[in-house]
Amino acid sequence: MSAASDTVGVLLAGGQSRRMGGGDKCLRRLGGETLLARSVARARPQVDALVLNANGDPTRFAVYHLPVIADLVPDFAGPLAGILTGLEWAAVHRPEARWVVSFATDAPFFPLDLVARLRAACESERVGLACAMSGGRTHPVFGLWSLDLRAALHRAVVEEGMRKIDAWTARFPIAHVAFAADPVDPFFNANEPADLAEAERLLSAGAVRANIRS
Repeated sequence: MSAASDTVGVLLAGGQSRRMGGGDKCLRRLGGETLLARSVARARPQVDALVLNANGDPTRFAVYHLPVIADLVPDFAGPLAGILTGLEWAAVHRPEARWVVSFATDAPFFPLDLVARLRAACESERVGLACAMSGGRTHPVFGLWSLDLRAALHRAVVEEGMRKIDAWTARFPIAHVAFAADPVDPFFNANEPADLAEAERLLSAGAVRANIRS
């Protein structure tokens, strides 16, 4: 799958990972690699530029050779703040970009054609937002965001204190793109140690489909 030349990817890793026991969840290991390394490998071929949204000392991510951008909003304001941060970074550093796509770094199996399908849905439905679905559930952290929405999102996050992605996207037309969830949900995410153990089991059993395999 060719990269989208006008799309910036933002890897969301700005949370506190309380359910995983704290620290950087994206640096937990799965199949001999960190979750972040797996996310980078899956996301990088799909976008023109890739950045990491993470708070704290950026040097702990130096090995990944990515720009590290901290939330513009203090106190761990959640993924919506990370998406805003990605939009603001793209506007300054990639002024030719039209889109930002967000990826959760705790979902190690996300599709290799994610960006292409989100882009196609936005263009087909003539909307500025798209998010992934599987198993009848939406996954708004896997979303495509038009740069034209940057000012509106800034107002919502900074001035209104908006924190829930779904509450903000409900204000706009949005395309939902369904991905098959069998035999493995490509948006399976590791929130707790038990989830990480299950991800190891799925990898070891060869249950991950070819289109979401590393």
